[in-house]
Amino acid sequence: MPEVLTLPPPASLIMPGPAFERPPTTPAQQVYFYSPNEWEHFIVEWAEGITDSYYQIKQLGGSGDRGVDVAAFKTERGLEGSWDCFQAKHYIRPLRWSDTYPEMVKMLLSVVDNAYCLPDKYVFVAPQGCGQTLNRLLSKPKALQNKFIDELNKQSAVTRDLDAQALESIKNIAKSIDFSIFRSLELNEMLETHRRTRYYATRFGTALPNRPRANQAPVTPKPEEARYVEKLLDIYSEQDPVSCSDIASVVAHTKYGAHLQRQREAFYSAEALRLYARDAVPDGTYELLQDDVYTGVIDTAEANHSSGLERLQAVLSQSAKLDLSVHKLISVSTLKDRQGICHQLANVDKLTWVDTDE
Repeated sequence: MPEVLTLPPPASLIMPGPAFERPPTTPAQQVYFYSPNEWEHFIVEWAEGITDSYYQIKQLGGSGDRGVDVAAFKTERGLEGSWDCFQAKHYIRPLRWSDTYPEMVKMLLSVVDNAYCLPDKYVFVAPQGCGQTLNRLLSKPKALQNKFIDELNKQSAVTRDLDAQALESIKNIAKSIDFSIFRSLELNEMLETHRRTRYYATRFGTALPNRPRANQAPVTPKPEEARYVEKLLDIYSEQDPVSCSDIASVVAHTKYGAHLQRQREAFYSAEALRLYARDAVPDGTYELLQDDVYTGVIDTAEANHSSGLERLQAVLSQSAKLDLSVHKLISVSTLKDRQGICHQLANVDKLTWVDTDE
Protein backbone atom coordinates (compact mmCIF):
# COMPACT_ATOMS: atom_id res chain seq x y z
CA MET A 1 0.00 0.00 0.00
CA PRO A 2 1.48 3.41 -0.91
CA GLU A 3 2.49 5.86 1.78
CA VAL A 4 -0.05 8.66 1.83
CA LEU A 5 0.21 12.20 3.13
CA THR A 6 -1.30 12.39 6.61
CA LEU A 7 -4.52 14.35 6.32
CA PRO A 8 -6.54 15.96 9.11
CA PRO A 9 -8.93 13.31 10.50
CA PRO A 10 -12.14 13.50 8.46
CA ALA A 11 -15.23 14.49 10.43
CA SER A 12 -16.81 11.32 9.09
CA LEU A 13 -14.61 9.12 11.29
CA ILE A 14 -17.34 9.79 13.83
CA MET A 15 -20.81 10.34 12.47
CA PRO A 16 -22.24 13.67 13.73
CA GLY A 17 -25.92 12.80 13.37
CA PRO A 18 -28.07 9.68 13.25
CA ALA A 19 -25.69 6.86 12.41
CA PHE A 20 -25.30 5.73 8.83
CA GLU A 21 -27.91 7.95 7.21
CA ARG A 22 -27.14 8.25 3.52
CA PRO A 23 -26.56 11.91 2.62
CA PRO A 24 -29.33 13.53 0.57
CA THR A 25 -26.86 14.18 -2.26
CA THR A 26 -24.88 11.77 -4.43
CA PRO A 27 -21.08 11.55 -4.17
CA ALA A 28 -20.76 13.45 -7.47
CA GLN A 29 -22.99 16.23 -6.16
CA GLN A 30 -21.05 16.43 -2.89
CA VAL A 31 -17.79 16.85 -4.78
CA TYR A 32 -19.12 19.94 -6.55
CA PHE A 33 -19.35 21.73 -3.19
CA TYR A 34 -15.77 21.03 -2.13
CA SER A 35 -13.32 23.82 -1.49
CA PRO A 36 -10.18 23.75 -3.65
CA ASN A 37 -8.21 22.38 -0.69
CA GLU A 38 -10.74 19.62 0.00
CA TRP A 39 -10.66 18.75 -3.71
CA GLU A 40 -6.90 18.20 -3.39
CA HIS A 41 -7.51 16.00 -0.31
CA PHE A 42 -9.94 13.96 -2.39
CA ILE A 43 -7.37 13.54 -5.16
CA VAL A 44 -4.80 12.26 -2.64
CA GLU A 45 -7.34 9.68 -1.44
CA TRP A 46 -8.27 8.76 -5.01
CA ALA A 47 -4.63 8.26 -5.99
CA GLU A 48 -4.30 5.50 -3.38
CA GLY A 49 -6.84 3.47 -5.36
CA ILE A 50 -5.02 3.73 -8.67
CA THR A 51 -3.69 0.43 -9.98
CA ASP A 52 -0.22 1.96 -10.35
CA SER A 53 1.94 1.26 -7.33
CA TYR A 54 3.09 4.61 -5.99
CA TYR A 55 5.90 4.85 -3.48
CA GLN A 56 4.40 7.97 -1.93
CA ILE A 57 1.58 10.43 -2.58
CA LYS A 58 1.88 14.06 -1.47
CA GLN A 59 -0.33 17.11 -1.56
CA LEU A 60 1.94 20.00 -2.56
CA GLY A 61 -0.57 22.62 -3.71
CA GLY A 62 -0.32 26.16 -2.42
CA SER A 63 1.81 29.24 -2.83
CA GLY A 64 4.92 28.46 -4.85
CA ASP A 65 3.78 24.96 -5.83
CA ARG A 66 5.36 25.31 -9.31
CA GLY A 67 2.29 23.77 -10.92
CA VAL A 68 2.16 20.65 -8.71
CA ASP A 69 -0.95 20.17 -6.57
CA VAL A 70 -0.67 16.43 -5.95
CA ALA A 71 2.49 14.46 -6.72
CA ALA A 72 2.53 10.67 -6.92
CA PHE A 73 6.09 9.35 -6.67
CA LYS A 74 7.08 5.99 -8.15
CA THR A 75 10.47 5.87 -6.43
CA GLU A 76 12.11 7.16 -3.27
CA ARG A 77 13.69 9.95 -5.34
CA GLY A 78 10.45 11.91 -5.36
CA LEU A 79 10.42 14.85 -7.78
CA GLU A 80 13.87 13.84 -8.98
CA GLY A 81 12.70 10.42 -10.15
CA SER A 82 9.74 8.94 -11.99
CA TRP A 83 6.47 10.57 -10.92
CA ASP A 84 2.96 11.63 -11.97
CA CYS A 85 1.51 15.09 -11.48
CA PHE A 86 -2.17 15.74 -10.76
CA GLN A 87 -3.20 19.34 -11.30
CA ALA A 88 -6.37 20.16 -9.32
CA LYS A 89 -8.86 22.63 -10.80
CA HIS A 90 -12.12 22.97 -8.86
CA TYR A 91 -14.16 25.19 -11.15
CA ILE A 92 -17.93 25.49 -11.54
CA ARG A 93 -17.50 24.93 -15.28
CA PRO A 94 -15.51 22.57 -17.50
CA LEU A 95 -11.87 23.42 -18.13
CA ARG A 96 -10.83 25.39 -21.18
CA TRP A 97 -7.58 25.79 -23.07
CA SER A 98 -7.06 29.12 -21.30
CA ASP A 99 -7.09 27.26 -17.96
CA THR A 100 -4.61 24.56 -18.94
CA TYR A 101 -2.13 26.37 -21.18
CA PRO A 102 -0.64 28.54 -18.36
CA GLU A 103 -0.23 25.44 -16.18
CA MET A 104 1.61 23.62 -18.95
CA VAL A 105 3.94 26.59 -19.38
CA LYS A 106 4.51 26.74 -15.63
CA MET A 107 5.33 23.05 -15.48
CA LEU A 108 7.82 23.16 -18.36
CA LEU A 109 9.44 26.28 -16.91
CA SER A 110 9.88 24.40 -13.63
CA VAL A 111 11.62 21.60 -15.55
CA VAL A 112 13.88 24.19 -17.19
CA ASP A 113 14.68 25.60 -13.75
CA ASN A 114 15.42 22.09 -12.42
CA ALA A 115 12.65 22.40 -9.82
CA TYR A 116 11.70 18.83 -10.71
CA CYS A 117 11.96 16.21 -13.45
CA LEU A 118 9.45 16.05 -16.27
CA PRO A 119 6.55 13.93 -14.93
CA ASP A 120 5.50 10.74 -16.68
CA LYS A 121 1.93 12.04 -16.66
CA TYR A 122 0.53 15.53 -16.12
CA VAL A 123 -3.17 15.12 -15.43
CA PHE A 124 -5.77 17.88 -15.17
CA VAL A 125 -8.32 16.91 -12.53
CA ALA A 126 -11.56 18.89 -12.37
CA PRO A 127 -15.02 17.87 -11.12
CA GLN A 128 -16.63 19.25 -14.30
CA GLY A 129 -13.96 17.74 -16.52
CA CYS A 130 -12.81 19.43 -19.71
CA GLY A 131 -14.87 21.19 -22.32
CA GLN A 132 -15.36 19.46 -25.68
CA THR A 133 -12.72 21.50 -27.49
CA LEU A 134 -10.07 20.87 -24.85
CA ASN A 135 -11.07 17.21 -24.56
CA ARG A 136 -10.54 16.70 -28.29
CA LEU A 137 -7.20 18.48 -28.12
CA LEU A 138 -5.97 16.35 -25.21
CA SER A 139 -6.97 13.28 -27.22
CA LYS A 140 -4.64 14.31 -30.08
CA PRO A 141 -1.12 14.69 -28.62
CA LYS A 142 0.49 15.93 -31.86
CA ALA A 143 -2.18 18.57 -32.39
CA LEU A 144 -1.82 19.60 -28.74
CA GLN A 145 1.92 19.96 -29.18
CA ASN A 146 1.52 22.10 -32.28
CA LYS A 147 -1.03 24.38 -30.61
CA PHE A 148 1.15 24.75 -27.53
CA ILE A 149 4.19 25.76 -29.61
CA ASP A 150 2.06 28.15 -31.67
CA GLU A 151 0.88 29.80 -28.45
CA LEU A 152 4.47 30.16 -27.27
CA ASN A 153 5.27 32.05 -30.45
CA LYS A 154 2.56 34.60 -29.71
CA GLN A 155 2.91 37.55 -27.38
CA SER A 156 0.62 36.85 -24.41
CA ALA A 157 0.21 37.54 -20.70
CA VAL A 158 1.34 33.99 -19.97
CA THR A 159 4.81 34.39 -21.46
CA ARG A 160 5.50 38.13 -21.47
CA ASP A 161 7.45 38.00 -18.19
CA LEU A 162 9.75 35.22 -19.46
CA ASP A 163 13.16 36.20 -20.75
CA ALA A 164 14.16 35.05 -24.21
CA GLN A 165 16.40 32.25 -22.95
CA ALA A 166 13.69 30.74 -20.71
CA LEU A 167 11.13 30.93 -23.50
CA GLU A 168 13.50 29.28 -25.95
CA SER A 169 14.25 26.50 -23.42
CA ILE A 170 10.54 25.82 -22.97
CA LYS A 171 10.11 25.64 -26.76
CA ASN A 172 12.96 23.16 -27.05
CA ILE A 173 11.47 20.88 -24.41
CA ALA A 174 8.02 21.19 -25.98
CA LYS A 175 9.42 20.10 -29.34
CA SER A 176 11.19 17.09 -27.86
CA ILE A 177 8.60 15.49 -25.56
CA ASP A 178 5.56 13.32 -26.21
CA PHE A 179 2.50 15.43 -25.44
CA SER A 180 0.50 12.34 -24.51
CA ILE A 181 1.76 13.01 -20.97
CA PHE A 182 -0.96 15.67 -20.76
CA ARG A 183 -4.28 14.09 -19.85
CA SER A 184 -7.56 14.74 -18.09
CA LEU A 185 -9.80 12.71 -15.79
CA GLU A 186 -13.56 12.31 -15.68
CA LEU A 187 -15.27 12.47 -12.30
CA ASN A 188 -17.16 9.21 -12.80
CA GLU A 189 -13.83 7.43 -13.35
CA MET A 190 -12.42 8.99 -10.19
CA LEU A 191 -15.41 8.00 -8.07
CA GLU A 192 -15.22 4.41 -9.29
CA THR A 193 -11.54 4.27 -8.32
CA HIS A 194 -12.14 6.08 -5.03
CA ARG A 195 -14.79 3.48 -4.18
CA ARG A 196 -11.96 0.92 -3.85
CA THR A 197 -10.15 2.98 -1.20
CA ARG A 198 -10.55 3.02 2.56
CA TYR A 199 -11.89 6.57 2.39
CA TYR A 200 -15.03 6.15 0.29
CA ALA A 201 -17.58 5.03 2.88
CA THR A 202 -16.64 7.63 5.47
CA ARG A 203 -16.29 10.48 2.97
CA PHE A 204 -19.63 9.91 1.25
CA GLY A 205 -21.61 8.30 4.07
CA THR A 206 -22.23 5.00 2.29
CA ALA A 207 -22.33 1.52 3.81
CA LEU A 208 -19.02 -0.12 4.62
CA PRO A 209 -17.93 -3.08 2.48
CA ASN A 210 -18.75 -6.58 3.68
CA ARG A 211 -16.54 -7.79 6.48
CA PRO A 212 -14.81 -11.19 6.11
CA ARG A 213 -15.41 -13.86 8.75
CA ALA A 214 -12.87 -13.80 11.58
CA ASN A 215 -10.30 -16.58 11.81
CA GLN A 216 -10.69 -19.20 14.53
CA ALA A 217 -8.41 -18.78 17.52
CA PRO A 218 -5.50 -21.22 17.16
CA VAL A 219 -5.25 -24.07 19.66
CA THR A 220 -2.00 -22.73 21.09
CA PRO A 221 -1.90 -19.01 21.94
CA LYS A 222 0.48 -16.98 19.79
CA PRO A 223 3.20 -14.73 21.23
CA GLU A 224 1.15 -11.61 20.44
CA GLU A 225 -1.57 -12.92 22.80
CA ALA A 226 0.80 -13.42 25.71
CA ARG A 227 -0.13 -10.46 27.92
CA TYR A 228 -3.93 -10.69 27.91
CA VAL A 229 -3.81 -14.50 28.21
CA GLU A 230 -1.48 -14.12 31.18
CA LYS A 231 -4.03 -11.82 32.81
CA LEU A 232 -6.77 -14.37 32.20
CA LEU A 233 -4.59 -17.08 33.78
CA ASP A 234 -4.35 -14.85 36.87
CA ILE A 235 -8.14 -14.99 37.09
CA TYR A 236 -8.30 -18.76 36.82
CA SER A 237 -5.44 -19.25 39.28
CA GLU A 238 -7.23 -17.00 41.74
CA GLN A 239 -10.43 -19.04 41.35
CA ASP A 240 -8.84 -22.50 41.40
CA PRO A 241 -5.14 -22.35 42.29
CA VAL A 242 -4.75 -26.12 42.48
CA SER A 243 -6.16 -26.97 39.04
CA CYS A 244 -5.17 -23.81 37.13
CA SER A 245 -1.41 -23.49 37.38
CA ASP A 246 -0.57 -22.93 33.69
CA ILE A 247 -2.13 -22.63 30.26
CA ALA A 248 -2.28 -26.38 29.68
CA SER A 249 -4.15 -27.00 32.93
CA VAL A 250 -6.62 -24.19 32.20
CA VAL A 251 -7.31 -25.49 28.71
CA ALA A 252 -8.11 -28.89 30.21
CA HIS A 253 -10.24 -27.44 33.01
CA THR A 254 -13.92 -28.45 32.80
CA LYS A 255 -15.13 -24.90 33.55
CA TYR A 256 -12.40 -22.43 32.74
CA GLY A 257 -11.13 -24.08 29.57
CA ALA A 258 -14.31 -23.10 27.72
CA HIS A 259 -14.24 -19.64 29.33
CA LEU A 260 -10.68 -19.05 28.11
CA GLN A 261 -11.62 -20.17 24.61
CA ARG A 262 -14.52 -17.68 24.48
CA GLN A 263 -12.22 -14.85 25.51
CA ARG A 264 -9.68 -15.79 22.86
CA GLU A 265 -12.39 -15.99 20.20
CA ALA A 266 -13.48 -12.50 21.19
CA PHE A 267 -9.89 -11.25 20.94
CA TYR A 268 -9.52 -12.72 17.45
CA SER A 269 -12.85 -11.22 16.40
CA ALA A 270 -11.64 -7.77 17.47
CA GLU A 271 -8.32 -8.35 15.70
CA ALA A 272 -10.24 -9.20 12.53
CA LEU A 273 -12.18 -5.94 12.89
CA ARG A 274 -8.91 -4.04 13.37
CA LEU A 275 -7.42 -5.53 10.21
CA TYR A 276 -10.64 -4.91 8.29
CA ALA A 277 -10.59 -1.27 9.40
CA ARG A 278 -7.07 -0.86 8.03
CA ASP A 279 -8.39 -1.32 4.47
CA ALA A 280 -12.00 -0.10 4.83
CA VAL A 281 -11.77 3.20 6.73
CA PRO A 282 -9.19 5.99 7.22
CA ASP A 283 -6.31 5.66 9.64
CA GLY A 284 -7.31 6.27 13.24
CA THR A 285 -10.91 5.06 12.91
CA TYR A 286 -10.41 1.84 14.84
CA GLU A 287 -8.29 3.56 17.47
CA LEU A 288 -11.10 6.05 18.12
CA LEU A 289 -13.45 3.13 18.74
CA GLN A 290 -10.95 1.52 21.10
CA ASP A 291 -10.55 4.79 22.98
CA ASP A 292 -14.30 5.12 23.51
CA VAL A 293 -14.57 1.52 24.73
CA TYR A 294 -11.75 2.22 27.18
CA THR A 295 -13.41 5.42 28.37
CA GLY A 296 -16.69 3.55 28.79
CA VAL A 297 -15.30 0.66 30.88
CA ILE A 298 -12.36 2.05 32.85
CA ASP A 299 -14.45 3.23 35.81
CA THR A 300 -16.03 -0.21 36.03
CA ALA A 301 -12.59 -1.82 35.88
CA GLU A 302 -11.25 0.39 38.67
CA ALA A 303 -14.25 -0.15 40.98
CA ASN A 304 -14.04 -2.56 43.91
CA HIS A 305 -14.74 -6.18 42.98
CA SER A 306 -14.55 -9.35 45.01
CA SER A 307 -12.40 -11.14 42.42
CA GLY A 308 -10.69 -10.75 39.08
CA LEU A 309 -13.40 -12.84 37.47
CA GLU A 310 -16.08 -10.52 38.77
CA ARG A 311 -14.12 -7.51 37.48
CA LEU A 312 -13.76 -9.08 34.02
CA GLN A 313 -17.45 -9.99 33.89
CA ALA A 314 -18.47 -6.47 34.96
CA VAL A 315 -16.24 -4.86 32.32
CA LEU A 316 -17.47 -7.13 29.51
CA SER A 317 -21.06 -6.47 30.56
CA GLN A 318 -20.43 -2.73 30.58
CA SER A 319 -18.87 -2.86 27.10
CA ALA A 320 -22.12 -4.30 25.74
CA LYS A 321 -24.09 -1.36 27.17
CA LEU A 322 -21.98 1.41 25.63
CA ASP A 323 -23.62 3.66 23.05
CA LEU A 324 -21.07 3.58 20.25
CA SER A 325 -23.49 4.37 17.45
CA VAL A 326 -21.51 7.44 16.38
CA HIS A 327 -18.69 5.16 15.22
CA LYS A 328 -18.83 4.05 11.60
CA LEU A 329 -17.37 0.62 12.39
CA ILE A 330 -20.29 -0.27 14.66
CA SER A 331 -22.33 -1.07 11.55
CA VAL A 332 -20.09 -4.12 10.95
CA SER A 333 -19.21 -5.03 14.54
CA THR A 334 -20.68 -7.43 17.13
CA LEU A 335 -20.83 -7.74 20.90
CA LYS A 336 -17.96 -10.20 20.61
CA ASP A 337 -15.85 -7.43 19.06
CA ARG A 338 -16.51 -5.19 22.08
CA GLN A 339 -15.37 -7.93 24.41
CA GLY A 340 -12.35 -8.54 22.22
CA ILE A 341 -11.44 -4.84 22.38
CA CYS A 342 -11.37 -5.15 26.17
CA HIS A 343 -8.83 -7.96 25.80
CA GLN A 344 -6.85 -5.87 23.31
CA LEU A 345 -6.72 -3.14 25.96
CA ALA A 346 -5.58 -5.71 28.52
CA ASN A 347 -2.94 -6.88 26.05
CA VAL A 348 -1.36 -3.40 26.16
CA ASP A 349 -1.80 -3.09 29.95
CA LYS A 350 -4.65 -0.59 29.87
CA LEU A 351 -6.93 -3.05 31.70
CA THR A 352 -6.04 -5.56 34.40
CA TRP A 353 -8.29 -8.11 36.08
CA VAL A 354 -6.27 -9.28 39.08
CA ASP A 355 -3.91 -6.99 40.99
CA THR A 356 -1.00 -9.38 41.50
CA ASP A 357 1.00 -6.79 43.47
CA GLU A 358 -1.29 -6.99 46.49
